[in-house]
Amino acid sequence: MQRFWFLLGSMSLVLAGQSSNPSELAQRAVPAGAKKIAYGEGAMQFGELRVPEGKGPHPVLVIVHGGCWVAKLGNLPSGAVSLDALRPMAAELAVKGIASWNLEYRRLGHEGGGWPGSFTDVGSGADYLRKLAKEYALDLNRIVVAGHSAGGHFALWLAGRGRLRQDSELFTKDPLKFRGVINLDGPGDLKAALPLGEPICGAPVITQLFGGTPAEKPVRYRDGSPAELLPLGLPQEHFIGRMFASLAPAFEEAGKKTGDQVHLTIDPEGGHFGWIDPKSDKWPAVLAAIERLLGR
Repeated sequence: MQRFWFLLGSMSLVLAGQSSNPSELAQRAVPAGAKKIAYGEGAMQFGELRVPEGKGPHPVLVIVHGGCWVAKLGNLPSGAVSLDALRPMAAELAVKGIASWNLEYRRLGHEGGGWPGSFTDVGSGADYLRKLAKEYALDLNRIVVAGHSAGGHFALWLAGRGRLRQDSELFTKDPLKFRGVINLDGPGDLKAALPLGEPICGAPVITQLFGGTPAEKPVRYRDGSPAELLPLGLPQEHFIGRMFASLAPAFEEAGKKTGDQVHLTIDPEGGHFGWIDPKSDKWPAVLAAIERLLGR
């Protein structure tokens, strides 16, 4: 019972004072037109493809939702930590002529979630775009990946997984390539983020994701934390609020030292969800970054 109230208190702190919140985003009405498409056989191995009107070929944003890497978070509805929360963003992109591939994946609490299943799901889901490109007139030369919160970690990981060693559990030959990556208030260095897991999520979710601490599972952190995969070799845009404001400058510096092009926008008093809300005052900057990386 004590742990339950601690988790509720943690989520209250996360949501306090924010004009955007995941429950409302997940329930907000959006136009019809998104297609649910399976990229694997599991119940959580699917994405929603939304394609704009017009002939194409269409540029694409791959988007990965957050939610502390878990299937259920405190008293939030399950949709708040699923791809549902990114549907308003996907609908707005379609209006702007950009297709989106909104990925779902197994998380902690789902059978097979965590290590390595969450990672392999995200990777397989992204790569599945190649099978969809012809039918839906998608431009595989104009793909950017973006993720929010825990999904920001996965977006950065997708951008860097081409550097994985062949003996890695997560290795994939010839992974999908992107023109850029956008991190929407997520952690890029999961070792550095370890102390934030329990205060933010109510549980040691990072050690749960990797199945242990960095000392216990060093190879997993080497292969699964974007900071260990630098240089990513493509432009990075980071939009960070107060949740990860203390960590972002070190990741920016590390990326630049390896030769990566990194642009960091920090709002030290900003909330966590405005970056994914097309109705927020933060959205125009995010949209501009998406269009810039897509070459529009």
